[in-house]
Amino acid sequence: QVQLVESGGGLVQAGGSLRLSCAASARTFSRYSMAWFRQAPGKEREFVAATRGSGGSTDYADSVKGRFTISRDNAKNTVYLQMNSLKPEDTAVYYCAADRQGLFVRNAGAHDYWGQGTQVTVSS
Repeated sequence: QVQLVESGGGLVQAGGSLRLSCAASARTFSRYSMAWFRQAPGKEREFVAATRGSGGSTDYADSVKGRFTISRDNAKNTVYLQMNSLKPEDTAVYYCAADRQGLFVRNAGAHDYWGQGTQVTVSS
């Protein structure tokens, strides 16, 4: 069983930056693909970014490519999302998710473990 805890959300001006962190309890953390999703009020949960166990393979939604960077520190059981050049449309609750299988990481249904979410609000 895996517990995930996100942190680092907050209020930021458009064009600013935030770094989200997700701490995992799994002792086999390096075997999990990790992903970030986000959900705005009235909208479906959408894929943001993902990384496989070693951190050497990453994937990004087109809407964040070039602005966001996902990384992981397996020694610390932590995955990060560095968010730069933030836009008001990035406003959402951001969720960390873990997938042992490592397939179809863009699909929320493929992830069995989720954090509680952290709010990111970008003002204009």
